[in-house]
Amino acid sequence: MATDDPGERSNAIVIVGGGAGGLELACKLGRRLGAERVTLVDQQLFHIWKPTLHEVAAGTLDIHQEGLSYEMLAHDNGFRFVYGPLVALDAARRSIGVGAIHDESGEELLPVRELGYDRLVLALGSTSRYFGVPGAPERTLSLNDPASAEQFRLRMLKLLAAADMRKQRDGAASVDVVIIGGGATGVELAAELREASAVHTRYGLRRLDPDRDVRITLLEGSPRLLAPLSEKVSAAALDLLRQRHVDVHTDCRVTRIDAEGVEDHDGHRYPSELTVWAAGIEAPPLLRALGLPVNKSGQVEVDAQLRVPGWPGVLALGDCAACAGPGGRPLPPRAQTAHQEASYLGRALLGEARGRSWPEAPYVYRDHGSLVSLGTSTSVGSLMGVLFSKSWFVEGLFARLMYMSLHLMHHEAVLGVRRTTVLALARFLIKRATPRVKLH
Repeated sequence: MATDDPGERSNAIVIVGGGAGGLELACKLGRRLGAERVTLVDQQLFHIWKPTLHEVAAGTLDIHQEGLSYEMLAHDNGFRFVYGPLVALDAARRSIGVGAIHDESGEELLPVRELGYDRLVLALGSTSRYFGVPGAPERTLSLNDPASAEQFRLRMLKLLAAADMRKQRDGAASVDVVIIGGGATGVELAAELREASAVHTRYGLRRLDPDRDVRITLLEGSPRLLAPLSEKVSAAALDLLRQRHVDVHTDCRVTRIDAEGVEDHDGHRYPSELTVWAAGIEAPPLLRALGLPVNKSGQVEVDAQLRVPGWPGVLALGDCAACAGPGGRPLPPRAQTAHQEASYLGRALLGEARGRSWPEAPYVYRDHGSLVSLGTSTSVGSLMGVLFSKSWFVEGLFARLMYMSLHLMHHEAVLGVRRTTVLALARFLIKRATPRVKLH
């Protein structure tokens, strides 16, 4: 247990949240400082890179092949893993409470535990923000974690099978999917679902026409898709989605969701058997409940060095941190933001472990551009800091290869170059020997 007496301090660094930023930070510190000083806490047993959850939902990525065990990563990278949710934070005693773990029958597997820290890093990610829309929390699925993505996949598979049987019996059938939110998650899911539905019709569901019988509707409240990105990227994504028979509606504000479908502010209804909410995110409500200083989106307020003001020893990164970028604007909730913040904190915490003071130089975000996946063969986006520091619009196969490289870079950070290379080769070979979608 950490105490206020410097002679008794354990120099313990506890990271809560094993997403992209939290896990990369744990690996970086664990390899240098060891399991006695670095602990990662997460309520999941395995890690999946969050930008691939739309592929898990569509069935084009197998969650059981893609997932990386936290216990394995802890062993290989020299940190300690503690399984359970954050439930309490005592700043005066510098300790956190980790909740109990129960099995499906309710039997307690792990009790409530208490961990002391000298430095606590909050990397809890984000959850869906519903903006008070009636029916949204109860009637929609959100791709916040592997469990919700797998739930979507199983529901979609059942709907497709049922529609195929109805078409055999009645001569006509359809599956209606509505995606609310035209950001990266919504656009990527729409494209991946269209591609996956075509594959499903080749694996037993041959009575369905993937373009006509699987009806995908994308609703976006802004005037265009991918509003934070350039108009060129937005227009390219819209064109590609419409080519793939995705029904896109912009300037469409959802006002109500029920068991039959979705209603917008003009009274239009969109029938839906499966509705996905991808219209906004916020930090987990737990952060506010713990008494931490948060903004209106529930993000923890941090200073220029990613420290939480008034909470000694507490830091935050990623989607749950309200960090200001150039011009004072909040940083975008992207994997590259979490990656850069983890790199900054890694250098600062390693320097502190070697006896240096906390850096005075602030964290500086560098936008390297954004890429949006539109299936296994193409992507669109912009790259920054290349071609004489100008923004470069990219699309097609080259953009897809760049998008895939981001995933490999994350794996390299937590697995190393050799294992990442072997894993990439193994997955390439597995995909050649297995169905292109998960069928069970």
